[in-house]
Amino acid sequence: MTVELPSLPVREILPALAEALETSPSAVLSAPPGAGKTTLVPLFLLDQPWLNGGKIILLEPRRLAARAAAGRMAELLGEKVGETVGYRMRLDNRVSAKTRIEVVTEGVFTRMILDDPELAGVSAVLFDEFHERSLDADFGLALALDVQSALRDDLKIIVMSATLDVERVAGLLGDAPVLQSEGRSYPVDVRYESRNSDERVEDAVVRTIIEAHRSDAGSILAFLPGQAEITRTAERLAGRFDQNTMIVPLYGNLSQKDQDAAIRPAPKGTRKIVLATSIAETSITIDGVRIIVDSGLQRLA
Repeated sequence: MTVELPSLPVREILPALAEALETSPSAVLSAPPGAGKTTLVPLFLLDQPWLNGGKIILLEPRRLAARAAAGRMAELLGEKVGETVGYRMRLDNRVSAKTRIEVVTEGVFTRMILDDPELAGVSAVLFDEFHERSLDADFGLALALDVQSALRDDLKIIVMSATLDVERVAGLLGDAPVLQSEGRSYPVDVRYESRNSDERVEDAVVRTIIEAHRSDAGSILAFLPGQAEITRTAERLAGRFDQNTMIVPLYGNLSQKDQDAAIRPAPKGTRKIVLATSIAETSITIDGVRIIVDSGLQRLA
């Protein structure tokens, strides 16, 4: 299957990746956010001879990122999700007999490999956003390496990350070749806003968003600790802007329709204010955002 891949930075190293996988069972790919690794690498691998009709499993740390990646790849192929590209996560599957790229969450992959230790019909496993590091990701990689060494020496394993100690991971994969995409850099103007000790984080973020919206152009992405803070910030922003500015939340418990609305670029002539948790830091890319407002807080278990 041949598809015209978008001209994103990671495209330049795809020939080197193909060459590396001809002689090595594993590879490490480092590319900054927005370079295109999540969507371009799996589509590129579809045409590799060693795939031999097998499936590609792409692991994503978050459900939102998994759905977004599957949707974007299906769009590039001119198909619907569930045809060549599908996803599988807890309580939500979109796969069919035609599916050759499955985007799965890390916990689902652990269950897949425990149920089928040979990973029959799977030719490659890609660990995306590995720098986020989780027990499920580490355990999944350990199991995949075990399968590769004991049962499936033809199984390809690729670890992809935006920020990672690539040499250490390459050593873990038996001194696997390392490929690095430089991505694209743009000048960034950093401004610090003060917050009084008795001021709620939502109030400080609202004040900063209003000032940024007034003084600069483009959509705004604001990071808040969790769903409750996002809801309160949205309530405080309601009615502050005209109809050409949309205010949309983005967190894991939203419906797929609402998540898609947050990720989709703002229509021409309009602006968008996305109120998000840390899910939007590296797992997904939101087009059109020129301003980032970071509360500096994150809620972790």
